[in-house]
Amino acid sequence: MAQLLIVVENEKDWKPYYPSERLVSAKDYLFGEHRDGPAGTRVINLCRSYRYLSVGYYCSLLAEARGHKVIPTVRTINDLSKRAIYSLETEDLDALLQRELGRAGAKSEASLTLDIYFGRTSHAALADFARQIFETFTAPLLRVELRHQGKWRISGIKAGSLHRLEDNQEDAFANALDAFSSQVWRKARARKRYRYDLAVLVDPEEKLPPSNRKALKSFEKAGRDLGIDVELIGRAQYAELAEYDALFIRETTAISNHTYRFAKKAESEGLVVMDDPSSILRCTNKVYLADLLRTNDLATPQTRILHVDQRRMLDTLGEELGLPLVLKIPDGSFSRGVIKVEEAGKLRGAAEELFRRSDLILAQEYLYTDYDWRIGVLNNKAIYACQYFMSKGHWQIFEHQAGGRVKEGDARAFPTTEVPRSVIRLATRAASLIGDGLYGVDIKQSGDRAVVIEVNDNPNLDAGVEDGYLGDDLYRIVMEEFLRRMELRRH
Repeated sequence: MAQLLIVVENEKDWKPYYPSERLVSAKDYLFGEHRDGPAGTRVINLCRSYRYLSVGYYCSLLAEARGHKVIPTVRTINDLSKRAIYSLETEDLDALLQRELGRAGAKSEASLTLDIYFGRTSHAALADFARQIFETFTAPLLRVELRHQGKWRISGIKAGSLHRLEDNQEDAFANALDAFSSQVWRKARARKRYRYDLAVLVDPEEKLPPSNRKALKSFEKAGRDLGIDVELIGRAQYAELAEYDALFIRETTAISNHTYRFAKKAESEGLVVMDDPSSILRCTNKVYLADLLRTNDLATPQTRILHVDQRRMLDTLGEELGLPLVLKIPDGSFSRGVIKVEEAGKLRGAAEELFRRSDLILAQEYLYTDYDWRIGVLNNKAIYACQYFMSKGHWQIFEHQAGGRVKEGDARAFPTTEVPRSVIRLATRAASLIGDGLYGVDIKQSGDRAVVIEVNDNPNLDAGVEDGYLGDDLYRIVMEEFLRRMELRRH
């Protein structure tokens, strides 16, 4: 069972709490018997200060050198010391902060101080915000300064100190520590007989997840047959990522949500990650993809990138691209944020609707086909192929109907050997521009013409669809690639 150590700079700092056999002084951790603790030992560093070259700093630094899993990490300590860095990390949290405090009616206050213990806070309206701050900066105690200047913003974040807690704060800290350490113990028990531990990030409530439940079960079985313990995790387990050897994201990815933070955290901890942060950045923005494909001379539909201040281009767009044409926001998925414009008179209204969501949008030649090819590419090799048919009576694969209902077209899987070689070559070339991860390349084929529509990170791998030809071999191929990469990392 993995060992858990709680490190304090001065043992008097622990006086308000129950005695614990897990408690060690910083001096003992640095120079005593615990310096040779087994790799994988969990360390909660509660030293009074983490300033550069302090005792607290060295506890985290040497923990990493010893193969121990420590919070806070040296990277977190350094990030918290540089406002320019954490300002970039928290931009997306400012919007959440504005919504939550606005909903709570706290707009009139000029400032607010939020104490966060292991992702928990006593300010109920900001519970989700506190958890996300902890996901971004995984430190035991955080003090976040919030300021209202036109709207709420994060004005400062710093690590808190155990010895400065007041009586009413000590109970909250103790409860948070107990809950956090209990999670650590529960997680450590289940995975002893496997060579590697792989976390699969899922959201059970997602309406259109990239893998259905049966597929997730197949990944678990394929992994365990190879000596990999495959465990489903949720967004609340961000702080436990360092316990794993790899992360497989099976939620729809976006720069603005926790999936990107998970990918960045996993990469910084040295895990094998699919999808890696760079792939998410590149694939989730259609403007980037359009320019990347154009620059590298890959065949695409005729495409124009439109800026909100260049509305005059709309007047000639129909003549350039023909009608009907398609308008898209850069970060849409599952056929969302896409408008088909049939008449020139409706072009400006459709564009204005999308400009309200993005300063840049795409206009693209409309190519009708009964189906799109989806070529699954892993490590620059095509591993599966599907035809996705348009939803019956609709021009897209997914038709979003009233009441949140989604109607989806049929799909048919093929061996890659039966797909036109021009389609396979185009798919692998497009994927190689993104990286060597797992991608789904969408291609339209009309006669001899084949064009890339987009490259998807986090492609669908559903039981009964993408595995229609390969069956269980599809899941084994993916797990074998994780195993190969984990072996390379280890050796």
